[in-house]
Parts: sequence; structure tokens; C-alpha cells
Amino acid sequence: MSSWGNFEAQAPDLAAFGAGRLAVAPAYLATLRGVGTPRVHPIAPIIGAGRLFVFMEPTSPKGRDLRERGWYALHNGVPDTFGTGGEFFVSGQATLRDDPELRAVASGAATYQPEDRYILFELGIGEARCNGYGDVPLPDPRRWVLQT
Repeated sequence: MSSWGNFEAQAPDLAAFGAGRLAVAPAYLATLRGVGTPRVHPIAPIIGAGRLFVFMEPTSPKGRDLRERGWYALHNGVPDTFGTGGEFFVSGQATLRDDPELRAVASGAATYQPEDRYILFELGIGEARCNGYGDVPLPDPRRWVLQT
């Protein structure tokens, strides 16, 4: 998986578009349950120091999904059925982070004060893409995939 910073270096316009869309809460995080069915959660993603983070309660079902399977998909919220402002999607694997320095980076970049009990995941990126419906200029490229 790639970091947000690596994605940003390779597709700066798409990353800037995505950062703008993800800054408007809520975004929606999809995870996989143990039986393989999806689960969706509203979240407030954080971009800081070239990384994409999410904080959550330690007992959250989404945290269990990420710890056990790792796979996620993240989509920005849209304000209406027209998709005003455009859509941004990113997917990959999440990693639980228990590093005080990374926690400080994520807390400093957050738009809210994370509780001390919250756990932190970094979202590694395998794919990012955007879509729009004429009301917003879209970046080039519109899709980025990690090259392996």
C-alpha cells in the first residue's frame, strides 16, 4: 500500500481534490465483517504529514473489522442526489498505529480533539479516483492505482 504522501507526489491534482472532498464531514468508511459482508460507518478522516488517518473508539465494530481483515473503502459524503462538488473514493488496507509520534501528528491535523481512549489507524492507499457531474472541474488523472 502507498501512503497519502506517495499518492500525492504521483497525482497531486487528484490528491488535492480528494483532500478537499474528505475535509467536508462526514465521509463513509466501508469495512468487511468476519462473514465477508460489508459494513459502512460515518467518519472524519484526517490527512497530515503525508498520511491518511482515522481515529475511533477501541470497541468500534469498524476497528475490529480493520484489525482482523484490514481492507477498507472510503468515500466522501455528498450534499445532495446530484453529487454536487464531486465524489472522491480511496481504497486499500488499514494498519493500527500505536506510535505516540504518529498519534501527535494525527491529533494535530484533526479538526476535532480525539479522546485519549481512541485508537488510530493509518489508511494505506491502493487506488484513488474521482467523479463529477458538471458542477466542478475534475483533476487529471481521475484515477490512480498503486503500481506494484
